[in-house]
Amino acid sequence: MRARLFFTEAFRSIAANLSTTVAAIMTVLIGMFLLGLFIALGTWVISWTDHVKKDLVVNVYFCTDLTCGEAATPQHIDAVRADLASNPDVKEIEFISKEQALEEMEKRFPDLAGNLARNPLPPAYKVIPIDAERVKTIAGTLDPPPQGVEKVTYGEKKAERVLQVATIIGAIFLVGSIILLIASTILIANTIRLSIFSRRREIEVMKLVGASNWFVRAPFMLEGILCGLAGSVLAVVLLLMAKELALPGIMGRVESPDDINAWSFPAVALILVAMSLLVGAAGSGITLRRFLRI
Repeated sequence: MRARLFFTEAFRSIAANLSTTVAAIMTVLIGMFLLGLFIALGTWVISWTDHVKKDLVVNVYFCTDLTCGEAATPQHIDAVRADLASNPDVKEIEFISKEQALEEMEKRFPDLAGNLARNPLPPAYKVIPIDAERVKTIAGTLDPPPQGVEKVTYGEKKAERVLQVATIIGAIFLVGSIILLIASTILIANTIRLSIFSRRREIEVMKLVGASNWFVRAPFMLEGILCGLAGSVLAVVLLLMAKELALPGIMGRVESPDDINAWSFPAVALILVAMSLLVGAAGSGITLRRFLRI
């Protein structure tokens, strides 16, 4: 019975303040639509940076008779492997023999490899870190290079550039999402404030006759939640239309590996609905605090 009363009051308030309610719904629609685009684009870019990070590895090149005057012995190679295997930052160690290195070169540069009189490529270890941020740390453990090692590389400039871009993208994604949520909350709070102001005498009388704060608060919070829900549903519909109509044409012009993907549409839709409900409830709760201090 009480729930029915709360919903009746909420719908009565929405009908009585239709213009401000429509404004609140449109505000949430725009905010959630932009947030949905932001999430989709942000997660796709983050997935792309994760894909690029996979190329950040440490390469340990061993001596050959051409580079150091004396080729690295199996004992040298095993000693380096043991050292790397004991490093907690190392995820995987792959040995690349001289023959394997030449085969890879023949695939990538057949014209160049075909003119070689002998195999000049050294054996090497390809060291994959637990995460991309550890490449510099791993390379640092091999400085100075151990006996039998010619040089250690990890693409320092590329690594720094990729990690810097990933950090910036993550920060923009986080800050942008927070700004959109705060803006939506404030605008819903202003809409609820107009509704409460028109009924402030009624609220004062209810408080004076002993109504609890939650009894007074519930219809207004429901009003905010319903505005948020309506806006988010419309935003999801618009995002679905954009996904079906615009996205195929855009993605058809962009080469994207299979492991680069944004979050799934159902997941984004659920996030938007959940966020809009929280925004609606928060906007109402913030506004009501002032009017309940009687």
